[in-house]
Amino acid sequence: MAGKLKVGVLVSLGHDVKAEIRKVRDLGLGSCQLATWDPEDLTDALAAEVKRACADYEVEISAVWAGAPGPHAWNFTEGPATIGLVPPQYREMRVAALIKGAQFAEMLGVPDAITHAGFIPENPNDPLYEGTILALRKVAVKAKQLGLHFCFETGQETPITMLRAMTDVGTGNLGINLDPANLLMYGKANPIDALDILGPHVRGVHAKDGEYTTKPGELGVEKPLGEGRVNFPVFVSKLKSFGYSGALTIEREISGDQQITDIKRAIAILEPLC
Repeated sequence: MAGKLKVGVLVSLGHDVKAEIRKVRDLGLGSCQLATWDPEDLTDALAAEVKRACADYEVEISAVWAGAPGPHAWNFTEGPATIGLVPPQYREMRVAALIKGAQFAEMLGVPDAITHAGFIPENPNDPLYEGTILALRKVAVKAKQLGLHFCFETGQETPITMLRAMTDVGTGNLGINLDPANLLMYGKANPIDALDILGPHVRGVHAKDGEYTTKPGELGVEKPLGEGRVNFPVFVSKLKSFGYSGALTIEREISGDQQITDIKRAIAILEPLC
């Protein structure tokens, strides 16, 4: 049985690194995931700056969330042709970007690199499937050489499709960053049931809430934690039953004062569950 979990928050790597890390400590937290998008920013100098800020504020980075260049339409109409490593025209540059993200995680001494793989085809005979697996394998092999786990974030694919892709990539250093709200918002699974498929492979969690989609073409609506369909008391308890001992990293996809208010409420809900 896992021990007490940490509560963290997702932060984006901005121009003022120290201010971003200070926000974590200002919330009374000591854990974060660090989201990056521009691989050109991921230098040795920036890694040193991040490490200094984390030491100053006693913040631990649980994972680097690595984005990649090119368009990303977070919907059902353009999403399959733009997100992740599924669209062939973006694969080469995105493999390179994700490898840079993994190298940045290694510079920071962070164990996991995370990304959205994209709308992985449910049909393994789909013409896009084999190329997607080969691209994912290139990133995973490099991550393994660096001593890292490469984690798929849930969202665009059903849990069993994700598990099959992990099996087909087959590098032995793969994991799941489980975003329960994404499973609802993309209409792919009930997150509590999804743990029956993915539970043993979960290495990170986005503590985010949301609703199923009911409008074709549009994702479901993200909600403040506690106001959506994710049953966090049951979800966290079941997660711990699989031996999970990592962080519950709060993600709230808005900005401004309301984001901070919602994050503070999420902390109050999650901490008693840990």
